[in-house]
Amino acid sequence: MLKAILFDMDGVIVDSEPLHKEAYYKMFRDVNIIVSKKLYESFTGQSTLKICQTLCKNFNLKQAPNELVDLKRKHFKYIFENDVNFSLIDGVLDLIIDYSSNGLKLVLASSASMATINRVFKKFHLDQYFIAKLSGADLKESKPHPEIFINAAKASGFKKEECLVIEDSTNGIEASKAAGIFCVGFDSLHSKNQNYKKADLVIKAFDEISFKKIRSKFRKAL
Repeated sequence: MLKAILFDMDGVIVDSEPLHKEAYYKMFRDVNIIVSKKLYESFTGQSTLKICQTLCKNFNLKQAPNELVDLKRKHFKYIFENDVNFSLIDGVLDLIIDYSSNGLKLVLASSASMATINRVFKKFHLDQYFIAKLSGADLKESKPHPEIFINAAKASGFKKEECLVIEDSTNGIEASKAAGIFCVGFDSLHSKNQNYKKADLVIKAFDEISFKKIRSKFRKAL
């Protein structure tokens, strides 16, 4: 029986990718590197530290990964605080309320820093719906490693077989499946060039997985 939903944040709850992209490319300019579109898109779903470690290695940078992290987060904080168009993804609040009101436990499992998670949750008053929030920045491994979803399932208080992940990225889907958890791939307009083949179910809109619909699909899949 379905008892808990493990939400990704970037690309699922908020369309923060344009803000992150602007912040990253400002940081790239700060350290004088040119990052290809293909390389940048491969970072989707990974933690900022993992991305910066890859950049330091690939471009033989003199800066330490943590210096790049600090630069990127400084730019992101400014952009976040000044972007008046930043909003929740269409339909996600209705979905969150639907799940919560029907007794499902909600856990956030995001690669974003806890500072960014808290900014988003405060801005959109989301804490009331979630029993736990996990940041990949606090973990040893980053998606596609399953650590964050293993921990999120534990935080829910239920077995992994009673949990469902909602993800929009290749790395996130792979992390969910490596953790042995049913995964819904959200094929969003905001998530570019991601691979959803490993997802158990692929959707384009959140009304496809309302509580009544997903409960039935989840039961049949087990």
